[in-house]
Amino acid sequence: SFSLTEVTVFIKRLRRKTDLSNMAKTMRTVLKSNSKVTVLRSDLHAVIDQGFLDVPGNLFQKKFRNPEELQNDIELKCLNDLMSLLAPSTDIRVLLNCVSSNLQAFVIQPSRSKEEFIRLASDFQLRWSFLLSAVSKAMTLNYADSFG
Repeated sequence: SFSLTEVTVFIKRLRRKTDLSNMAKTMRTVLKSNSKVTVLRSDLHAVIDQGFLDVPGNLFQKKFRNPEELQNDIELKCLNDLMSLLAPSTDIRVLLNCVSSNLQAFVIQPSRSKEEFIRLASDFQLRWSFLLSAVSKAMTLNYADSFG
Protein backbone atom coordinates (compact mmCIF):
# COMPACT_ATOMS: atom_id res chain seq x y z
CA SER A 1 0.00 0.00 0.00
CA PHE A 2 1.26 3.50 -0.89
CA SER A 3 1.61 6.22 1.68
CA LEU A 4 -0.07 9.57 1.16
CA THR A 5 3.38 11.17 0.71
CA GLU A 6 4.33 8.78 -2.13
CA VAL A 7 1.02 9.41 -3.90
CA THR A 8 1.42 13.18 -3.52
CA VAL A 9 4.96 13.07 -4.94
CA PHE A 10 3.77 10.90 -7.85
CA ILE A 11 0.91 13.31 -8.65
CA LYS A 12 3.25 16.31 -8.55
CA ARG A 13 5.65 14.58 -10.97
CA LEU A 14 2.79 13.75 -13.34
CA ARG A 15 1.61 17.38 -13.25
CA ARG A 16 5.13 18.64 -13.99
CA LYS A 17 5.47 16.23 -16.90
CA THR A 18 2.09 17.31 -18.29
CA ASP A 19 2.97 20.99 -17.88
CA LEU A 20 6.31 20.46 -19.66
CA SER A 21 4.62 18.54 -22.47
CA ASN A 22 2.04 21.32 -22.99
CA MET A 23 4.76 23.97 -22.87
CA ALA A 24 6.82 22.08 -25.47
CA LYS A 25 3.80 21.84 -27.79
CA THR A 26 3.18 25.59 -27.46
CA MET A 27 6.84 26.41 -28.08
CA ARG A 28 6.97 24.18 -31.18
CA THR A 29 3.99 26.08 -32.60
CA VAL A 30 5.70 29.43 -31.91
CA LEU A 31 9.07 28.30 -33.30
CA LYS A 32 7.49 27.15 -36.58
CA SER A 33 6.18 30.67 -37.24
CA ASN A 34 8.71 33.16 -38.58
CA SER A 35 6.54 36.15 -37.67
CA LYS A 36 5.84 34.95 -34.10
CA VAL A 37 9.52 34.34 -33.39
CA THR A 38 10.50 37.72 -34.83
CA VAL A 39 7.91 39.55 -32.72
CA LEU A 40 8.85 37.56 -29.59
CA ARG A 41 12.56 38.36 -30.01
CA SER A 42 11.77 42.02 -30.58
CA ASP A 43 9.52 42.21 -27.50
CA LEU A 44 12.04 40.43 -25.27
CA HIS A 45 14.85 42.75 -26.35
CA ALA A 46 12.59 45.78 -25.85
CA VAL A 47 11.62 44.98 -22.25
CA ILE A 48 15.23 44.21 -21.33
CA ASP A 49 17.08 46.92 -23.27
CA GLN A 50 14.63 49.66 -22.24
CA GLY A 51 14.91 48.71 -18.55
CA PHE A 52 11.29 47.69 -18.04
CA LEU A 53 12.19 44.78 -15.75
CA ASP A 54 10.93 45.77 -12.32
CA VAL A 55 12.44 43.28 -9.88
CA PRO A 56 13.91 44.29 -6.52
CA GLY A 57 17.48 43.42 -5.57
CA ASN A 58 20.78 44.46 -7.08
CA LEU A 59 20.89 41.22 -9.11
CA PHE A 60 18.35 42.70 -11.53
CA GLN A 61 19.66 46.25 -11.46
CA LYS A 62 22.73 45.32 -13.49
CA LYS A 63 22.78 46.24 -17.15
CA PHE A 64 22.09 43.31 -19.44
CA ARG A 65 24.69 44.34 -22.02
CA ASN A 66 27.88 43.73 -20.00
CA PRO A 67 29.21 40.15 -20.59
CA GLU A 68 31.39 40.20 -17.45
CA GLU A 69 28.40 40.97 -15.26
CA LEU A 70 26.32 38.32 -17.02
CA GLN A 71 28.76 35.68 -15.79
CA ASN A 72 27.77 36.52 -12.21
CA ASP A 73 24.04 36.22 -12.84
CA ILE A 74 23.20 32.73 -14.03
CA GLU A 75 19.56 33.36 -14.79
CA LEU A 76 20.32 36.49 -16.84
CA LYS A 77 22.95 34.51 -18.75
CA CYS A 78 20.45 31.69 -19.34
CA LEU A 79 17.87 34.14 -20.68
CA ASN A 80 20.46 35.87 -22.87
CA ASP A 81 21.67 32.52 -24.24
CA LEU A 82 18.11 31.42 -24.99
CA MET A 83 17.37 34.71 -26.74
CA SER A 84 20.51 34.37 -28.88
CA LEU A 85 19.31 30.92 -30.06
CA LEU A 86 15.73 32.01 -30.65
CA ALA A 87 15.17 31.97 -34.38
CA PRO A 88 12.50 30.65 -36.76
CA SER A 89 12.62 26.85 -36.98
CA THR A 90 14.92 26.48 -33.97
CA ASP A 91 14.49 22.96 -32.63
CA ILE A 92 13.14 23.09 -29.07
CA ARG A 93 15.83 20.54 -28.10
CA VAL A 94 18.49 23.18 -28.86
CA LEU A 95 16.86 25.51 -26.33
CA LEU A 96 16.55 22.74 -23.73
CA ASN A 97 20.20 21.76 -24.24
CA CYS A 98 21.19 25.38 -23.71
CA VAL A 99 19.42 25.51 -20.33
CA SER A 100 20.83 22.09 -19.43
CA SER A 101 24.40 23.17 -20.24
CA ASN A 102 24.09 26.33 -18.15
CA LEU A 103 22.64 24.40 -15.21
CA GLN A 104 25.45 21.86 -15.50
CA ALA A 105 28.08 24.62 -15.52
CA PHE A 106 26.61 26.92 -12.87
CA VAL A 107 24.59 24.71 -10.52
CA ILE A 108 25.59 21.05 -10.78
CA GLN A 109 29.37 21.22 -11.26
CA PRO A 110 30.05 23.85 -8.55
CA SER A 111 28.14 21.76 -5.97
CA ARG A 112 30.51 19.97 -3.63
CA SER A 113 27.81 18.33 -1.54
CA LYS A 114 24.16 17.39 -1.66
CA GLU A 115 23.34 20.31 0.64
CA GLU A 116 25.19 22.79 -1.56
CA PHE A 117 23.45 21.43 -4.66
CA ILE A 118 20.04 21.85 -3.00
CA ARG A 119 20.93 25.42 -2.00
CA LEU A 120 22.26 26.38 -5.47
CA ALA A 121 19.38 24.68 -7.28
CA SER A 122 16.66 26.26 -5.14
CA ASP A 123 18.37 29.66 -5.37
CA PHE A 124 18.51 29.41 -9.17
CA GLN A 125 14.91 28.22 -9.38
CA LEU A 126 13.68 31.12 -7.26
CA ARG A 127 15.66 33.76 -9.16
CA TRP A 128 14.72 32.26 -12.56
CA SER A 129 11.06 32.36 -11.54
CA PHE A 130 11.38 36.01 -10.45
CA LEU A 131 13.09 36.91 -13.72
CA LEU A 132 10.45 35.22 -15.89
CA SER A 133 7.67 36.83 -13.84
CA ALA A 134 9.33 40.22 -14.32
CA VAL A 135 9.63 39.65 -18.09
CA SER A 136 5.99 38.56 -18.27
CA LYS A 137 4.84 41.57 -16.23
CA ALA A 138 6.90 43.99 -18.34
CA MET A 139 5.51 42.53 -21.56
CA THR A 140 1.95 42.76 -20.21
CA LEU A 141 2.30 46.35 -18.97
CA ASN A 142 3.90 47.44 -22.24
CA TYR A 143 1.28 45.70 -24.38
CA ALA A 144 3.87 43.55 -26.13
CA ASP A 145 2.45 42.05 -29.31
CA SER A 146 3.81 38.62 -28.47
CA PHE A 147 2.39 38.42 -24.95
CA GLY A 148 0.04 35.46 -24.57
